[in-house]
Amino acid sequence: MMAKKYSRRSFLKQSLTFLFSLLGLSGGGYAYARFIEPSRLQLNEVEIQHERIPKSFNNLKIVQFSDTHLGFQYSLKQLEKHISLINSLNPDMIFFTGDLLDKPNEYESSKARETVRILQELHAPLGKFSVYGNHDHGGYGTDLYQNMMKQSGFTLLKNESAEIYKDEESIFLLGIDDAMLGKPSIGLAKQRVKENHYQILLSHAPDLADEAAGSGIHLQLSGHSHGGQIQLPFVGTLITPPFAERYQEGRYDLSPLTLYVNRGLGTTRLPFRFLSVPEITIFTLQTKQKT
Repeated sequence: MMAKKYSRRSFLKQSLTFLFSLLGLSGGGYAYARFIEPSRLQLNEVEIQHERIPKSFNNLKIVQFSDTHLGFQYSLKQLEKHISLINSLNPDMIFFTGDLLDKPNEYESSKARETVRILQELHAPLGKFSVYGNHDHGGYGTDLYQNMMKQSGFTLLKNESAEIYKDEESIFLLGIDDAMLGKPSIGLAKQRVKENHYQILLSHAPDLADEAAGSGIHLQLSGHSHGGQIQLPFVGTLITPPFAERYQEGRYDLSPLTLYVNRGLGTTRLPFRFLSVPEITIFTLQTKQKT
């Protein structure tokens, strides 16, 4: 079993530690963390090279977004703006790596319908794919999230895989359930995967990368961490949720696996970001010549 028990008390203790630290910042620092940085955006471009990437997938573009937490601080207006931006990038594939709504049981049905309408606007010729995050299960949200993603044209991968074809060549995309509130299984996700094919894993929780590295996965894309959401100079991150304690943001080379942790677009529990700017990531696959 991959999941460990989630301590709400421990997480809230970390949050309070963060809050007291934040109050120690200047008024300008507080205003920046509360109102400015959460509305900023970084587009990060990442090139992925591997000899198992088929030639027909060379220069294929993937866009990943994550952790919107709609209903807390991130708004439908922001989502619509970001969806328009993603479309302007002309992605071949789009991945959402979990935590669409902050509290599904409190999300109004009218807003859920509007969210679906906005997500339907996303276009990618090779498909739109998603996985569960912990907030997607929380608050009786499991079925709501599943229905919303289906209506939005996303394929929701829960311990399963999809074979992606291009010009008679293919790669495999795997997605696993959330580590905190779900039952993730890389083994189940790999059941239909063909040997000697390039494999991409979507896992909301980044810290499952160590197991993925030993399972023949080549690239893992995750979210969940928010990049710590708050970072202080010489201190680092103040909040790291369970299953995002080891791998917090950006690229990690865990040969033979490459892990990328997206900082997400929204916030949760406390509406602040500091030195952890919201992110959309653009991946370009490159065929690497065998040596």
